[in-house]
Amino acid sequence: MKTLVVYSSRTGNTKKVAQAMAGVMPGCELLPVEEAPSSVDQYDVVAVGYWVDRGMPDAATRAWLEGVRNARLAFFGTLGAWPDSDHARECMARGEALALEPARGNVVLGSWLCQGRVDPKVLEIMARMAGDVHPMTEERKARIAEAARHPDDEDCRRAQAFIRRFLER
Repeated sequence: MKTLVVYSSRTGNTKKVAQAMAGVMPGCELLPVEEAPSSVDQYDVVAVGYWVDRGMPDAATRAWLEGVRNARLAFFGTLGAWPDSDHARECMARGEALALEPARGNVVLGSWLCQGRVDPKVLEIMARMAGDVHPMTEERKARIAEAARHPDDEDCRRAQAFIRRFLER
């Protein structure tokens, strides 16, 4: 089996998860999205990792996915929100939708998200918009503080378990 992990990482969160996944994938290549091949025909499974930006995979991942055809894809990512929230589920669905246009012939095996530290620059932008879009409530502060502790070892184990389900089929 030949596998590929492609990732985009702004703060190192998604890279850490990508490395954990690659460690349990046979015949795996691990590449940042900027170095990923445009054709993934030679891979049995491609894991695509991204950081969530405004409810979507980041721009570099979106651009790369535009060229992906006839692939078996498993998505994973990191975000500041709670990974079991409605927002997280919407983010996963948006990521999958990018790959599922019928003409592309891709199959999405599944998606998985975990929390990750939010880039301080993003927090600064959010603070400037706090009054209207992202009010800095106590709940939001607690979530951001919790996100700063992730991804942790347990998140990496869960990521490995997620990808193993598809490799064992």
